[in-house]
Amino acid sequence: MKVLYVAELVGKSGVFAFKKALYELRSRYPWDFLIVCADGATGGGGLGRSHAAYIHKLGADAITLGECCFFKKDLTENIEKIPYAIRPENLNPEAPGIGAKVFKAGNEKIAVTVLLGQNGFSRLHANSPFACLPGLLEKLRRQTPYVIVDFHAQASAEKKTFFYAADGLCSAVIGSHTRVQTADETILPGGTAVISDAGRTGSRESVGGCEIHSRINEYITGIPDWTKDAWESPELQGVFLELGRDGRALNIERVRVSI
Repeated sequence: MKVLYVAELVGKSGVFAFKKALYELRSRYPWDFLIVCADGATGGGGLGRSHAAYIHKLGADAITLGECCFFKKDLTENIEKIPYAIRPENLNPEAPGIGAKVFKAGNEKIAVTVLLGQNGFSRLHANSPFACLPGLLEKLRRQTPYVIVDFHAQASAEKKTFFYAADGLCSAVIGSHTRVQTADETILPGGTAVISDAGRTGSRESVGGCEIHSRINEYITGIPDWTKDAWESPELQGVFLELGRDGRALNIERVRVSI
């Protein structure tokens, strides 16, 4: 099984970069299943319903979301009708949407789930990802050996600890949220591929995909401003996974495609 994970789309430039990179991606990384993190695709924070449909139309088999999953009202009100959108699993049971799903990938099945870290998030609070991890992955592995976890977390220590807790229980744990691609991709002894952060898709010359001067002004004035997209040097980032028939990772490769 070959899986391409496209790192977090940030703003219009992120959606643009994803669309423009598709031709080169297909030739370089012929995938069986495509996962796109789109937690910042609409205005740098959250995902609108129309953007979700467009990203899916472009080819995303699954769209993962993080702490911004309910920032856009039109998605929140309709997320139950969008089967390819995966919000964090470790939210309260009353939260709308699904946090894990088994998809078809050709003649195979693959499971995708999102778990949210607990450090540094102020607008959305989750239950412990460590507590729900064993039961969740056991349930998914009963349906398919291929299980991908998007761990949307801020603290690198939490991510590293989570990787070892998940080793041998799933095919891969892909870190997201910090929007900076790390160079620590590896396969742990139990066969689980990990990376602290797959990066972002959008402007490379930016602050987390957002326009530089608006971010500087926020630190000066204390007034948040996520409305200005950055367009300099768009780039797609992510990771490419090759998984054996037993679900264990054979290879993990960082992906960068300049537009």
